[in-house]
Amino acid sequence: MAQAILSLGTNQGNRDENLAKAINLIHTEVGTVIAVSSIYETEPWGFEAEQWFLNMALMVETDMHPFDLLYKTQAIERSLGRDKKTNSTQGYHSRTIDIDIIFFDQRVIKTPELSIPHPLMQKRNFVLKPVAEIAPYFYHPLLELPVIKLLQECEDSTRIRFYASIKEFTDRVLQG
Repeated sequence: MAQAILSLGTNQGNRDENLAKAINLIHTEVGTVIAVSSIYETEPWGFEAEQWFLNMALMVETDMHPFDLLYKTQAIERSLGRDKKTNSTQGYHSRTIDIDIIFFDQRVIKTPELSIPHPLMQKRNFVLKPVAEIAPYFYHPLLELPVIKLLQECEDSTRIRFYASIKEFTDRVLQG
């Protein structure tokens, strides 16, 4: 079994529901969710949008190959209404759900289709803050620093604020 760390984000539609559905589908179709961060509300990174994002991180135990994990998370995104992913040359935009593979054990993969560790994670507080909550001492295999140190050194100035603990979030979603 491998451990994957995923970053989830949403800023369209019912954001709470989008995250809850994504967590459930990941647990059902990818592997066992073994750690869940709090949820943070963050201003959009790289573009302007009316609605801020909800962001969080999950640690999942899976027997999937990294590329199978990519294909499955993309299928989950599509099932939740996500349009085709854009790359940085096309720009960023609002979305119902975004699921990024941040780490896959200590694997390093660099192909046109998949880069692990995520190549921009160290520049994004909205990724680092929740990942540091569930895996502060996870070592970045290329930068050779723990996530907590990457967060401390991150120069990202986009605003991020606490939204809910996972318990508060779960209670809120269950109450509808």
